[in-house]
Amino acid sequence: MQSINKRRVVITGMGIKSSIGNDITSYWNNLQNGIHGIRPIEFMDTTGLDIKVASYDYDFDPLEYFDKKELRRTDRFCQLGLAAARDALNGEKLLEYYDPFRVGVVFSSGIGGMGTMEKEHTKCVEKGPNRVSVFFVPMMISNMAAGMISIESGFKGDNLDIVTACASSNHAIGEAFRKIRDGYLDACLAGGAESGISRLTVAGFSNMTALTKSDDPDRASIPFDKERNGFVIGEGAAALVLEELESAKARNAKIYGEIVGYGATGDAYHITKPDPSAQGPARCFINAIQDAGIKPEDIDYINAHGTSTGPNDLTETNATKIVFKDHSKKLIMSSTKSMTGHMLGAAGAAEAIATVLALKNGIVPPTVGYKVPDENCDLDYVVDGARKKDIKYAISNSLGFGGHNATVCFKKFEG
Repeated sequence: MQSINKRRVVITGMGIKSSIGNDITSYWNNLQNGIHGIRPIEFMDTTGLDIKVASYDYDFDPLEYFDKKELRRTDRFCQLGLAAARDALNGEKLLEYYDPFRVGVVFSSGIGGMGTMEKEHTKCVEKGPNRVSVFFVPMMISNMAAGMISIESGFKGDNLDIVTACASSNHAIGEAFRKIRDGYLDACLAGGAESGISRLTVAGFSNMTALTKSDDPDRASIPFDKERNGFVIGEGAAALVLEELESAKARNAKIYGEIVGYGATGDAYHITKPDPSAQGPARCFINAIQDAGIKPEDIDYINAHGTSTGPNDLTETNATKIVFKDHSKKLIMSSTKSMTGHMLGAAGAAEAIATVLALKNGIVPPTVGYKVPDENCDLDYVVDGARKKDIKYAISNSLGFGGHNATVCFKKFEG
């Protein structure tokens, strides 16, 4: 470790693969305009399933990034993750500036290669174990996106896959931030990838009543609406390049925003339900804000976890009231999952990008599809379209099955 002094950490690259955009410009334009990517499931058989809609990236063509041989050896979540990472790096040769052992990869997936798992299991049962692909294990395990990004880029620093369900990529960003801030790394590629829309995954989430059974794409992912009844499963990937500020300036890097705080807690309550006391996420918010060295009333905007499930949205609302008290009625809060669906292990990273762009551009993306107010969810969820507002500090929240909570605090970059 070079220094015990806390160093400033900035975002110098971003890449996205999502149902509402495969580049940052398209993604941001659709977020501003309230365009969602939820559509009927057409790429797989839904016979016997109650779930008919999902949020998937039908514009992503892996052949634009990989040859056919590479595609046969990688699961779709890895393809999405590698593509997002390449876009975030945008041809920048970081190793011309940094020691490769001082550049890391912290890149997550909540469930890894579920499509590969389902396909190879069927092959094993129907055709025998000798027909299972020799690439089955490396295609399926959730750390492989991180591993392949490291191999391709030559980054030899910390190489991690943090698996905390829907909080995975928010934890990845937070841990990468800490490693740079505290002097263990100089730069890091952080984010997450997920492509778990398969019959097995959908059946599992559906049978535990986590997914909405709505077949109306416009009223499927409706966070904080009284008629919300489950999340919309989504896929995608998001990657961010994090660097120590002075090093980024020295190489004349484009700076999108700054990370100033990170908090993480556990509910210690239930495997899937959030603690109704909301103490876990509330403490997580506080940890991130205190880590940033600011006060709760300095926060202007919250990018909510906002899954469109009854318990989650209520718990996050109550946690906000606990932490921000009277200020909770003044700050603004929106859920971009109303447009992207729930990208599971990639959600936090996609929402981090949305938060950074909101700070940079002074525009807060809306919560779309909202119609019926819930008297218990009574904060300002930006339900009437994107809002122009000069914001300086924002937090982005992720809450995962198992009681995992992660909050990252961002600041508008002002030099």
